[in-house]
Parts: sequence; structure tokens; C-alpha cells
Amino acid sequence: MTMPRKGSRPISVDGTAFRWRIRSRPAYCQGNGWSPLTVTVERAEEPGRVLVVSLPCARPDNWLGERTIAVRPALVAGCVRRALGQGWNPGQPGSAFTLTVTEDELAVLLGEPPQYLIPFLWGMIPEGGSIRDLPRCTEIWSRDSQDTDRAPSEP
Repeated sequence: MTMPRKGSRPISVDGTAFRWRIRSRPAYCQGNGWSPLTVTVERAEEPGRVLVVSLPCARPDNWLGERTIAVRPALVAGCVRRALGQGWNPGQPGSAFTLTVTEDELAVLLGEPPQYLIPFLWGMIPEGGSIRDLPRCTEIWSRDSQDTDRAPSEP
């Protein structure tokens, strides 16, 4: 199995060149939040066995507003190191090597607690945040309104 080149990003981990990629559109199960956000990684030159990293959150474009994180190169590099330590040989041909990251491991790989985001109609809200965290957002319905029989306000 090889990874498509289109949409992949280069990364160097301990002197070895890799490419990593997140699927451009969610699969049905990912869109519904039933399966986690996955990142695939392979060696840039002479690709062999692909690494599939399963993260403990949903994709940013999931349809139900499940929490997510921004996947950054530091996280990908940490996952590559962890997979290499667990026996992934990126030069060896074969089926994909799966690395499942737990929430506790995510904090270790990031070097800090993860900053989860909640997808919202007009952007992303930090977990625990509110509508005030979206400065470009137009509020269309207020739960705090005294008059609950009113229709949503016009933007």
C-alpha cells in the first residue's frame, strides 16, 4: 500500500525524509465521528510500509461538531518516533503499521496538554469556549433570550 502524493506534506524526522497526509475528505464513518482522525506517513524516498496513526479525536470537518485538534508537524514527528520504537520499519514492504494514540499519549507526544477545538458553523471554538471566541460569527439564535417564541434574528 502506498500513500497518494497529492496533498502530502514533507517532514524530516531524525534525518530521514517522510511524507504525511490527512485524507482530503472524510470517509462516512469519520464524518459521523464514529471513527477517529487518522494521519498516514511514509518514507519520502523508497516508500515501503505505511504508518497509519489513529488519534483520539474526530476530524475537523466532522458533521456532528465532535472535538478535534490541529495536526502539526511536531505531533507527526512524535508519532513517527513512537512507531519506530514499536517496530515500524518504513523501508520494509508490507501492510500498514497502525499506531493508536491515546489521550494520555497525545499530551506526551505534543509536549503539552492538547488544545481541543470544537467545529462550529462558522469556524472552530476552543473546547470550553463560547460564541464570543468567534469574532466573525453572527449569532443567529440566543438561548439566553427572554422571548423563546421568536424566530432566529436576521444576520
